[in-house]
Amino acid sequence: MNVRIATATDIQSLAALEQSQLQDELSIEQRNNSLDGQSFSQTDLTCLVTQHWVVVAEFDKQIIGYVIAGRWAFFKQWPIYRNLLNRLSKIEYDKAKLTEKNCCQYGPIWIATAYRGQGIFEALVQFIRKAVSKQLPYMVTFIAEDNAGSFAAHTRKAGMQVVDFISFDERDYYLLVLPTTDYFF
Repeated sequence: MNVRIATATDIQSLAALEQSQLQDELSIEQRNNSLDGQSFSQTDLTCLVTQHWVVVAEFDKQIIGYVIAGRWAFFKQWPIYRNLLNRLSKIEYDKAKLTEKNCCQYGPIWIATAYRGQGIFEALVQFIRKAVSKQLPYMVTFIAEDNAGSFAAHTRKAGMQVVDFISFDERDYYLLVLPTTDYFF
């Protein structure tokens, strides 16, 4: 397996992987109610690859997973991220206030079903964490309360810590933070 920074030539593969995994974060009931997970357009993915951080895992030259981290300027075009930004000023982590200037949005992370449980999640998180650390001390994400698998992976395998709990659009979320410094890995 190879883990690397994404390039523009990866965008179609990123979009295809995202679409194949999009419903994974939703319960059966939510899928049946036409609730969708978040997806990005090819334009969004191009912006993320060229101006933010996208890390891919590939096996036999096929992308099998990826993770995104982006500055708030990109993410605040969506209401849920604006809601998160408004909450940042109320959150203190490690004796520091989280702000739009000292953290970024981490996620989503997608791994093809056939490759889960093989250490890819940890490799992707560690790689993007190091990449982001060159510019920002923290990454922030949110995970739906009913997404137990993602919550367990992020808190146990990535060392993310819950700093808040929010409700948005009739769904509840944990807000988590990960310092980009090396004391967790």
